[in-house]
Formats: sequence, structure tokens, C-alpha cells
Amino acid sequence: MRRVVVTGIGAVTPLGNDAEATWRALAEGRSGIGPLTTFDTSGFPVRIGGQVHDFPPPKRLPEGLNWRHLSRAGQFGVVAAAEAIRASGVRPESVSDRRGVAMGASMGRPDLQMLVDIGHSGKIERQPPSRTLAGNQNLPCAAMTRMLNASGPLIGTSTACSGSGHAIGEAMRVIQDGDADLMLAGGYDSLTSWLDVLGFSLLGALASGGEDEPQRASRPFDARRSGFVLGEGAVVFMLEELAHARARGAEILAELLGYGSTLNAWRITDSPPDGSGAIEAMQAALADADLHADAVDYVAAHGTSTPGNDVSETRAIKKVFGNHAYRLLISSPKSMSGHLTAAAAGLNLLAAIGGIRHGIVAPTINLDRPGHGLDLDYVPHRARPARIRTAMVNAFAFGGSNTVLVVGAQR
Repeated sequence: MRRVVVTGIGAVTPLGNDAEATWRALAEGRSGIGPLTTFDTSGFPVRIGGQVHDFPPPKRLPEGLNWRHLSRAGQFGVVAAAEAIRASGVRPESVSDRRGVAMGASMGRPDLQMLVDIGHSGKIERQPPSRTLAGNQNLPCAAMTRMLNASGPLIGTSTACSGSGHAIGEAMRVIQDGDADLMLAGGYDSLTSWLDVLGFSLLGALASGGEDEPQRASRPFDARRSGFVLGEGAVVFMLEELAHARARGAEILAELLGYGSTLNAWRITDSPPDGSGAIEAMQAALADADLHADAVDYVAAHGTSTPGNDVSETRAIKKVFGNHAYRLLISSPKSMSGHLTAAAAGLNLLAAIGGIRHGIVAPTINLDRPGHGLDLDYVPHRARPARIRTAMVNAFAFGGSNTVLVVGAQR
């Protein structure tokens, strides 16, 4: 079996505009949640989110690509991809079908404000391409293929909160199967528009009453959790076949060991209370990695801060790990970033790799009093020094799609 390693990471998140700044904020337990400024929130029941700030456009783009043609999420994705390529040391000077791209993103949509403006005006007029193309989620992937000079496999996933997990796992499979040597893989998303806030508010899924202290609104596993906090961002990885990475002298950050993917066949907006679906995904990832559950040191939890998910995920962890569940370190990056939806699994993988490389487990902040039945070690409040050899990365999405990755120090 061909082995797959990580040789570069790029990120644009509410915690920082690159991978290093994002990891530093996670390790320091620093929240990136605050008042939303992406639209006028007056009159909205929720006015906070995990928003990207001070975001600089890239100095260079592939010829013919207009920055304005990209959605906000797509802009994050392109910048994170450029960082991952740069960090990996890959110099793609000529086109190769041994390189590919796999990305998770939410479903594209048109510029909604444009449609509102047209409706108010009562006239249908020709609009500039920068507005009509902005919702095309294929454009960021097209840009990435040109940045990497890739003519190999292209994979796009739209599985909500597990989108980047699926993209990374499927990219791993492509390399293992011998169809590529390099895959740029991850996800990008932005759910900070008025429509997103309104829609998820109507679902009753968002944290309530957090406007006075927004940095404390996301509180996974806490007794007072009331919902998740919407966020945005992108996290992208350079995945590479091990021998290929060694041959060019690349720095190897971690090794992808296993991948599991399942469906719940339950409800669209919540997880089965007994953890089914998540249980099978974790078991599949461990089997794929050929590891016993006791080999895992850390779980980067999906941990959304919703009443249902945190209980379901905890029950699933207990079922899969048995008594070892009480020795595991578990934490939720969403306590600091909010929910990056299609990029959420990517952020969890970044946290897991950071733990492996630096010997630090990012905390679950705002966990003052665990909820009923939530009795595992969720690393409350502060990061914890620990030797992490193997970590699990969970992502459980609306619609019932689950992905789990297992990552470890390169052996």
C-alpha cells in the first residue's frame, strides 16, 4: 500500500490568516468569535460569528483569473491553497497528471444581494461577470489546478460539515491507488451572510444569548451549550506519496493512516442519540489504519456545542474506545473558531497535526461545567502538554454524512 503524508498546510480562519497564526491561536485557547460585520445585523436574533478579518488578497493569481469572480469562501480557499503549495516546497513548473485537487465546499449560489437589488428595482439588467460567477464553487478549484499545474484527478465534495473530511480522505485514496503522487486537499466555506444567519436561526441551531460575550458563545460539552456559532474559512493540505516526498527532500509533517465514511439514515439536522453512524465511521477509520483503538491518544472532536451532537459524539467515542475513552484527550476547535462547516474537518486535522508536532493539545474553551453524561477529558480551558503519536479527526454533518480520519507522526 502506498503511504500518504502531509507536506504543507495553508489556512485562512477566524483565528488567523495563515496556518501558523491559526495553530498559535488554538494552542493559546484564543477565541476568534465576535460581532458579525459582513452585513447589517440589526433586527437579527443572532449577530455574532467566527468571521475572517483583515484578509489580504493574494499578490499573484493565475493568468486570466479575476479575484472578484471568486466567492468570499472561494477567495479563502485560493489563498489557503497557495500557502499549502508554498509551504510544501513543491515547484510545479510544468503540467503533470500526477497532481490533482480535492476540495469540500458548500453548494454554490448566486450573489443574493444582486437578486434582492433586482427585485427592488423591478428591472432585469445585464450584470457584470464578477457578480454572476461569484457563486460558482468550481472556480476556486480551477484556480488551484492552475496554481499546482495539475492535470490529474479533480474531486469536489458538498457534504456540509464533513466536506473537507471527505475531500482529504478521497484524495488519500487517489494517492494510495496510484492515480496521483500529489493532491491538494481540504475545504473552504463562508456561512456569515444574512441568509445563513436567518436560515440557521429559524432551524433553532445557533447559540443564543451570546451577543454580550461572543467569545463565550461556543461551549462544546458544557451544560449551558445552546447551539453552534456560524463561521467561515479555509484549510488546505498538500498530500503526497511518501517515497515522492522523500525523493525531493520534503519536510514531512504527519502521515495519514486511515479514513472512514458512513451515513446515518436518521434525520437531516441531528445525529442519532446512540452515536450510530459516527461509531461505524470511527471503526472504519481504525480498521483502515490497521490500528487498535488503544493506539489513539487524541480525538479532535466534531464538538458543535449543540445539545444533541455533543452527547451523541461522546456516546460514540465510549462505544468505540471502551475504557480507553477515559484516557483519551478530546477537544473541540469549534469552541474557538465557530463552525467552519465544509472547512471544519480541515481545521480539526490542523489541530491534530499541531498536537503531534508540538506536543500540545488545543483546549475546549468555555467548558465550565460538563453536561449530563459528558464525563470524558475534553481538555477544558487551557491547552495541555502531551505526547501525541496518533490522533483521530471527527466530522459529522447535517444530512447524516460522517467522516473520520486517523493521522499520526510519520513512522
